[in-house]
Amino acid sequence: MRLSFNRVLLCLSLSLMPGIAIAQDAGATGADTVVVDEKGVIDMEAVVVSGMQPGPGLWKVRHGDHLLYLLGTQSPLPKGMTWRSDEVTQVLLLADEVLGPPGVTVNADVGFFRGLSMLPSALKAAKNPDGEKLQDVLPPELYARWSVLKQRYMGRDGGVEKKRPLIAVYELYGKALSRSGLQNAGGVVTPVIEGALKARGMKRTPTQLKITLEDPKGALADFRKETLKPQDLACFRKTLDLIEHELPQSAASARAWAVGDWTAIRNGARADERAACESAWFDTDTARKHGVRDIDARVRAKWLEMADASLRKNRITFATLSVWDLVKPDGYLAALQARGYTVEAPE
Repeated sequence: MRLSFNRVLLCLSLSLMPGIAIAQDAGATGADTVVVDEKGVIDMEAVVVSGMQPGPGLWKVRHGDHLLYLLGTQSPLPKGMTWRSDEVTQVLLLADEVLGPPGVTVNADVGFFRGLSMLPSALKAAKNPDGEKLQDVLPPELYARWSVLKQRYMGRDGGVEKKRPLIAVYELYGKALSRSGLQNAGGVVTPVIEGALKARGMKRTPTQLKITLEDPKGALADFRKETLKPQDLACFRKTLDLIEHELPQSAASARAWAVGDWTAIRNGARADERAACESAWFDTDTARKHGVRDIDARVRAKWLEMADASLRKNRITFATLSVWDLVKPDGYLAALQARGYTVEAPE
């Protein structure tokens, strides 16, 4: 899991406030249809996945008689699906430890009131410098593509036009997913895991990389000064490509996960839009200046260190990783095999 640097900066003050749970939409979805308009833009009806769905089987990593069960998560997933999570629930009832997913957490070293006072600065950092709008900073052809998709999925949202391109296009992608009958995987998987752990009085063991920003106020100020970079434009263009042409693949992958078709899941696995934008998130002067560098390698090393310790200590461990991070050639399964563990695919 990756966290964009501008989202890191916004979290400096927001992370001090109570969390907000995203409710799962339990409504029925519509017909699975793809319509291509005269501009070549794909408009999808909602994804159909009805009734109880099994989801994928679990990977097993062995160290002697110690087992690490891995659930490959796929995001997005169909709205309204009900996951028949029998296998995962049984493992959770027996697990000695449940590892949280890899990622990044920010310790800004600020007090509560100082955090609240930084909120206006954080919100300003999400906007383009000098009051510019997307039309002012994007090449005409890119802004024209954005305008068509924005009208289709966001309507008359004038506020988004003032935001930095990476933030604006990320919001657009989320709206497009929802329109296509898809949702973030957290709304399906997380309640099952947290419910089982709550019943046992357990909590997930954090595996996230902790980053401390010694000068969060200075980081916000530096970020607000940054102008558009080539990496930003590449990320923006790639995300529009995903929305225009690749949502059917996202829908197919979502259906494959829901019905537990591991062959289709594996064949369709790819990095999500955030991974495609990795250099735009992290290859900035502000990120380097404030110590945010080599994030992928450090996140990976932290998770593998925690998995090593858990496999050696516990008879049964459970963890979740994205399908792409699991099965890509240099992914976590390959790393675990390289460390001498036996890896077994789902049945």
